[in-house]
Amino acid sequence: MLSSLRSLTLVVSIAVTAVPALAYDTSATAAYVLDQGTGTVLLAKNADEALPPASMSKLMTLYVAFEALRDGRLTLNEELPVSQHAMSYKGSTMFLNTQDRVRVEDLLRGIIVLSGNDACAVIAEALSPDGTEAGFARYMTKRAQQMGMTNSTFANSNGWPAAGHRMSVHDLALLANKLITDFPEYYPLFSEKKFAFDGRAPSNTQNRNPLLKLSIGADGLKTGHTSEAGYGLVGSAKQADRRVIFVLSGLSSNAKRAEEAEAIVNWSFRHFSQKTVARADTPVAQAKVWMGSEQSVGLVPAEDLSLLLPVLSDRTIKAEVVYNGPVNAPVVKGQKLAELVLKPEGLPEIRRPLVAATDISSGGFLVRMKAVAQVLMKQLSDSPSGAL
Repeated sequence: MLSSLRSLTLVVSIAVTAVPALAYDTSATAAYVLDQGTGTVLLAKNADEALPPASMSKLMTLYVAFEALRDGRLTLNEELPVSQHAMSYKGSTMFLNTQDRVRVEDLLRGIIVLSGNDACAVIAEALSPDGTEAGFARYMTKRAQQMGMTNSTFANSNGWPAAGHRMSVHDLALLANKLITDFPEYYPLFSEKKFAFDGRAPSNTQNRNPLLKLSIGADGLKTGHTSEAGYGLVGSAKQADRRVIFVLSGLSSNAKRAEEAEAIVNWSFRHFSQKTVARADTPVAQAKVWMGSEQSVGLVPAEDLSLLLPVLSDRTIKAEVVYNGPVNAPVVKGQKLAELVLKPEGLPEIRRPLVAATDISSGGFLVRMKAVAQVLMKQLSDSPSGAL
């Protein structure tokens, strides 16, 4: 083949303007804010640092339990025994004892609403490969790695302070997103404000999530607190068609956690909006075509492209189209040919595929002869001796 592919970059103008996003100045040790629909990271502070997660790590125990329910290894009405080890946990508990046999559904509510350390241990021992909580923790670590949570290691099922029990806020956000998307049938449990199990613990019946009582769309997920970890929250809120997932860690008090969480939600919804920056029927650039019936083909997004951008705006978004070209004919409409690279200032770079807007057939005899002649002439002109 006489043609040679090379990486081409076209600078294009996207007719949407945006100012740099103002980073939220949080007092949390680590923070992560994700717009779920667009995948836009609105805030990342020490996002990949492995930190003690306290009870926020109970979300991993819940995810594994939901997987077991989906696979039929558990049922909601199944009753599980309580071991001496599970009963021995202090802190936030359901006040279970070894005489109890507890329904799985009650244990799940006990974990979500009451933050029951003992309930986590009961679930862990039931699902552990070797029947121990330590074995379950090892399984959780392995499963987390499979899910892309690269900064998470577990020593127990509930976040009780232990050497090596760590998660990053980025991993916690990824886990929250998967809980919401993978198990929508169980996600409403996270918005329950009260669970009075068996009437035995009147002092521990209220969900600790401070946002559930506010009218800001909050519907989950889990608080956490130890003296080592400080106060933290994995939260989510939905307003209209947008959902925001956020994680805060290392705050100094319960009141500060509530204040920061509410502020983060309001900031995320008030200062960003979704805007269409490119439409599927409108080319954003042209790619050169080799030996085709046309010399170029329009490049369009496969579907209308919407981005989450700061509400205030006064400048255009920087964008580039990158592809290997020229593109060999024939070209089929919808064929992936290029990548659109968007660079909104103050936000992470965004990459989206571009496809052919139309079919381009192979050129006839004259087209092929012309293309060959052009290549030969170029080789001749580039030759130091002036000869092939």
